[in-house]
Order: sequence, then structure tokens, then C-alpha cells
Amino acid sequence: MSTDNTPPGIRGSWPGQTLVSFRRDPLGFLHQLSKRYGDVSSFKIGPQLLVLINEPEAIRDVLVTNQRSFKKGRGLERTKPLLGEGLLTSEGDVHLEQRRLAQPAFHRERIAGYARTMVDAAAAARDRWTHGESIDFASEMMALTLGIAGRTLFGFDAGTETAAIRSAMAEALEAFEIATLPFFEIFDHLPVPWMIRLKRAKATLDAIVYRIIAERRARPEDRGDLLSMLLLAGMTDTQLRDEILTIFLAGHETTANALAWAAYALSQAPAVERCMAEEACAVGGLPSVEDLPRLPYTRAVVSEVLRLYPPAWIIGRRNIVPYSVGGYELPVGALVFVSPWVTQRDPRFWADAERFDPSRWEKEAPPKFAYFPFGGGSRICIGESFAWTELILVLATLAQRWRFDLVPGHPVVPKPVVTLRPRHGMRMIPRRR
Repeated sequence: MSTDNTPPGIRGSWPGQTLVSFRRDPLGFLHQLSKRYGDVSSFKIGPQLLVLINEPEAIRDVLVTNQRSFKKGRGLERTKPLLGEGLLTSEGDVHLEQRRLAQPAFHRERIAGYARTMVDAAAAARDRWTHGESIDFASEMMALTLGIAGRTLFGFDAGTETAAIRSAMAEALEAFEIATLPFFEIFDHLPVPWMIRLKRAKATLDAIVYRIIAERRARPEDRGDLLSMLLLAGMTDTQLRDEILTIFLAGHETTANALAWAAYALSQAPAVERCMAEEACAVGGLPSVEDLPRLPYTRAVVSEVLRLYPPAWIIGRRNIVPYSVGGYELPVGALVFVSPWVTQRDPRFWADAERFDPSRWEKEAPPKFAYFPFGGGSRICIGESFAWTELILVLATLAQRWRFDLVPGHPVVPKPVVTLRPRHGMRMIPRRR
């Protein structure tokens, strides 16, 4: 135990080797940190203490039981220049009120109404592909989920602006790869390349979003979508802009990444892919929300993809009061991390933890908070049910017609930024059934 009663771990100083290792391979760094030092470990970058927790009950304590002892971590604080005070970044009473206003759009009955749009969009995508012709599946899924989020939640058809929105979102996420570095704030007003890209991306997205708001204010009827609810609640244009951008990011980026990782995992497990396809084809026609109970194996595939490739690969908090964990006293302002990537691959909780095995979900469930791809507590992902429905129905729709082979030699490397993207996209070859 260290003399200042902080958890054991790596000690370094910026820009020393600890920072270099963390930046070069954050997934491997955190995995090795936990493996070497146990349930509670730490490292320092300059004066900043960072603590990794990898024990289900302690994770529950941070996310649920003592959640009021924390606020959002540095990473999401640094997204505020783009996302403003949306659901993802706001704190306290503001966050609770925003969640109260948005929650009805994600009720079961509403999601059932969105399901037809999800399936129709997936069917249109599968009709565009050609047998044997390579596609970037990750890019295809970004376009697909962006269209679904736009139409179901905001009554907005991205159409020809899809490419512009996706490009701007990608530029912003690239900038945020730098944003969690110590002393990043000094670059806010300097003409450095990533800050220029971030401001350019923000200007593009602002122009599109404010136009959507203006068009909806000009025709203020209640369309039953999320934007109608927020308009009726009397939000200002700035508040609406923050919520729309937040939901666009959280509502399409994470789901698209999960679908890309699913295609990869299935391409490496032909027997699993066949079982899922047989289940989807047995539905007899395009799947619907009523068919979800008939797709248990597809749900297990999604569960396993979210275990191995959680789109929200790390969740950060900053304690605002002294906090004790595992016998260690953390000073106010420590950055506390819990990582679905680390915990959901821990062999203490998962047999053959690195193996893609949907059948494990037919067996005994793991301890609570050994699996938490959507977070927990009052900040659990508001769109969890939306995401489950979309992932299952889209996968089933595509599997009815196609299986996908990874392009030989294509590098598959996770890229952990705000979400867990495939660094080089996901080049796949569709094979007609």
C-alpha cells in the first residue's frame, strides 16, 4: 500500500512513460493494470490520480449506491464544446429534468412504433449490396443507424446530409481522442489542427441541427417523437440543439459500432452465424417487434457482442467528496474509472472469457455489474431498450439474406475513443444465402 493510502499501481508523470503507454493502448494498459494489481488499482499522470475499479460490488457502489458522491469524468466534460449541456454531459437537477422530459420517447410502446422504421431501413440497406463485392460494413451501419435515429426520434430524414453529419461526427470524435490529456485546456484557443477540426465539425453540425429546429418550430404539430416532446416542454433553441446532438451521437454511433463488431464476431464463428440465420429465417418474412420473443439466439448474440466489444468501453467519474474503496481513501478530485471492456473479459466472472460464445447466456447469469454495457444508476443509458430492439431486428433482417466474410488481410483493431470503433473500418464481403 502506498504511503498516501491510494491504491497500488503504476506511478508516472506527464509526459512520462505512463501517459505514453495509456495513450498508445488504453485497452491493454487498463487490462494489465487490473490483472497485476487487482480490484482497485491506480496510476498518476502528473498530479492527477486515476483509479481503476474492477470488482462488481465496488462498481455498483460507484454507479448506483453512492452515485451522488461523483460527477462525470474528464472525458465527457471535454465533450461540452460540441454537445453542450445535453443528457450525456449535464449534472444534478438539470440532468434529472432532461431525463424526465425525454424518457417518454423511450417507453416500450414508443419503441414498438419505431421498430417498423428500423426493419425497413435494414431491408433497404440489404437490397443495395452485391454478392461478393466488398463493403465497409462499419460505414454502412453508421449511415443506417443515423437514418433510424433521425427518423424515429426527430422526424428528420438525413438524406443527402448523411455524409456531412457522419464526417463531422467522425472529426469531432477524433479531436476528443486528444481531449482527455492533462492541460488540454491550453489548446482551446490555439490554432492547432485538432481544435480547428473540432470547430469545423461543430459549425457543420450546428447549421444542420438549427435548421431542423427552425423547420419544426415553423410547423409545431405533435408528431409523437422526441423532438415534439422537447418542443412542447418549452426548451430554447440552444437546449434543443444540445439534446439533438447528444442523442444523434449516443443513438447512432454506439449501435453502429456494435453492429460492426457483431459482423466481425459472426464471420469468425460460422456455426454461431448459421444458428442465428436459421432463427431469423424461421420468422417467415421481415421480422417485427412481435417477433422479438422468437429471436432468443439473436438476443444472445447481441449480449455476447456487447460483452466483448462494449461501445461504451470505459465510464469515468470524479469524486466530489472524500471516497473510500477497497480500504483506500481517495482524495477529492480523483478520476475513478470502471471499464466494461476490462470487467466483462475478466476470467473470474466469465468462463473462457475471450471466446465469443452466445450459448453462455443460456447458463447462469454473471454477478450483477460484471456486465454493464449500458452503465448503471440514474445515468444508465436512456436508450437501452431502443438499442436492444434495433440491434436484434437489424441483425435478424440482414441475416435473412446475407452472411458476411471478413476481407482477407483486413486489420481488425479496436479504437477506443468516446466509443469503441474499429480503427480501420470493417471490410466485409456479403454472401447471398
